[in-house]
Amino acid sequence: MKALIQRISLLVRARYPVLQLVTHEEARTDRGLARVAESEGLQVYRWSVTKGLRGPRGRVKDDADPVASLGALEQIKEPALFIFSDLHAHMVDASVTRRVRDVARVVGQRRQALVLLGPSPHIPADLEKSVMLLDVPLPDHEEISRLLEVLLRSQDLSIPPERFGRFVRGALGLTEEEAKRLFARILLSGGGFSDEDVRELVEEKRQVIRRSRFLEFWDASGGMGDVGGMDSLKTWLQQRRAGFSSKARDFGLPEPKGVFLLGVQGCGKSLMAKAVADLWQLPLLRLDVAAVFSSATGDEEQSLRQTIRVAESLAPAVLWIDEIEKGFAGRPDGGGDAFGTFLTWMQEKQKPVFVVATANEVRVLPPELLRKGRFDEIFFVDLPNVHERLSILEIHLRRRGRDPDDYELTQVAEESELFSGAELEQVVISALFTAFSESRALNSHDLLDTCREMIPLAVTMDDRLKDLREWARPRARRASMDRRRVDFFEDWAEGA
Repeated sequence: MKALIQRISLLVRARYPVLQLVTHEEARTDRGLARVAESEGLQVYRWSVTKGLRGPRGRVKDDADPVASLGALEQIKEPALFIFSDLHAHMVDASVTRRVRDVARVVGQRRQALVLLGPSPHIPADLEKSVMLLDVPLPDHEEISRLLEVLLRSQDLSIPPERFGRFVRGALGLTEEEAKRLFARILLSGGGFSDEDVRELVEEKRQVIRRSRFLEFWDASGGMGDVGGMDSLKTWLQQRRAGFSSKARDFGLPEPKGVFLLGVQGCGKSLMAKAVADLWQLPLLRLDVAAVFSSATGDEEQSLRQTIRVAESLAPAVLWIDEIEKGFAGRPDGGGDAFGTFLTWMQEKQKPVFVVATANEVRVLPPELLRKGRFDEIFFVDLPNVHERLSILEIHLRRRGRDPDDYELTQVAEESELFSGAELEQVVISALFTAFSESRALNSHDLLDTCREMIPLAVTMDDRLKDLREWARPRARRASMDRRRVDFFEDWAEGA
């Protein structure tokens, strides 16, 4: 909020006539505007449809009609902020829009500014050149810390600094009122802000994310050990593990922006997104980009802007955009203003939100999306080689309580050429069903027989796979190391 207050003060001094602040937190924003008025020596006038126009010396106009109240501003000569709440709901009236334009012509010259306060950023085309649109950020670490400190002090309570930090971090992404209610509920539950109460934060966060419509809060179940192969990508991610730390800033490194994973279906792109969050110990958010562009409201840009704000409030975090082509593909402009908003955010974002975008069909995406600077790197995830297939089979057998050493997995890995990771998992599951139906233990023949009966998707999509590989060869790094080079150096080392 400090940065926003400073910016509003600067805009007022620069004679910007109309500011529109997008927020659901009217009371908190109003307090911030009061601080702006105090620092700039401005009087404050407030209008709402229920109370009319009021100033520092009482009522100016009882009439709640926005046209009449806006007209009354022209008679006020002193430097001032005119805060109008929910005026966007009346903008369908051409006379209201005309009055705002009239006010915009005179207020800047008097060291005045009209501030439109509300949750919707809708601006009529007539006002686009007159209005500066500003998003009010959710409470940051400092504000949440202050809220919790005041509550604990009022109850004569104290908690260890490490736990205090966990509660503060857990409340990021909530509005001020949501954080207050959450802390009050924890206090009234009698737990005294114990470690068990941290679960309340997670559940509250889920509720907030659920209300965002297009964002999901995921448990980052599964780590890098659950991902077979992709050694080159794993190394790249490991190198950037501490990328959000102050030590990395001091070293001169920028914060990681994101990674784009494209390739064959079922080869672990989505699993890798979850593994990144687990490796870096960051919250994992999933953006349903297809839902954004199929929203019944038709306001994709605003939906995306609100979603980005929530994601940034939880930073540092991993934002997973699965099958991004479902949102941006097949549109001549990539998705209009919403696409432009997303590109600008990816290029210029200041908050540590690491984007993991996945795509099965990258050729239908607008080329601007893949330009360097938006993502740190583009990786192509191909079908696993024989060594990776062996690793994937071992992972799925261990997950189901079997010792991989009890089976001839080398032969299974060799027989399963062109199988994806998801298909290898189904080999294990189908073989287990066979053994279970015959009331006996799983054996190597079950795995081999299942493997020979199954037709992998790559066989039926051979032409598309070749085209995808051809596209990716000069444009993307391989997620897996070239196994022939690895074998060569291993043999060379043994010979030496």
